Amino acid sequence: MESLWHKNAIVYTIDLQSFADGNGDGIGDFVGFASKLDYLAGLNVNCIWLQPFFPSPRRDHGYDISDYYNIDPCYGNLGDFVEFSQAANDRGIRILVDLVVNHTSIDHPWFREARRDKKSKYRDWYVWSKDRPPNAEQGIILYGDNSVLRSNPRP
Repeated sequence: MESLWHKNAIVYTIDLQSFADGNGDGIGDFVGFASKLDYLAGLNVNCIWLQPFFPSPRRDHGYDISDYYNIDPCYGNLGDFVEFSQAANDRGIRILVDLVVNHTSIDHPWFREARRDKKSKYRDWYVWSKDRPPNAEQGIILYGDNSVLRSNPRP
């Protein structure tokens, strides 16, 4: 049944940054990744799970997204992503994108507006507190009405 394709999928998770460098700058990108699709298809991979590749200041390994509508320039551009996607589709490989909508960067326009304007429509999209939590050193937390404490890197 096509609607249950995921139950038998062979999923390959990709961290673009370290997978395949297509332009020689030492960072993996969509051009390099597209060049490896025949290899992955030969392994019977039929689904690729991409870790975040959106623009990010990288305070949290790319999970702190500053723009959901673009590709981080280190990975290429929207055209490279479209070409990669079409090449994967041509080989019967589906693409899952790790879309992290619950964790924007402090550089994202939604966060900036919510921080600046207490009447912003984005204000209640974030959790705000004036008190520093007792477990502040254990992870990603916010404290103070307009302050970001820190973000622990992912292991």
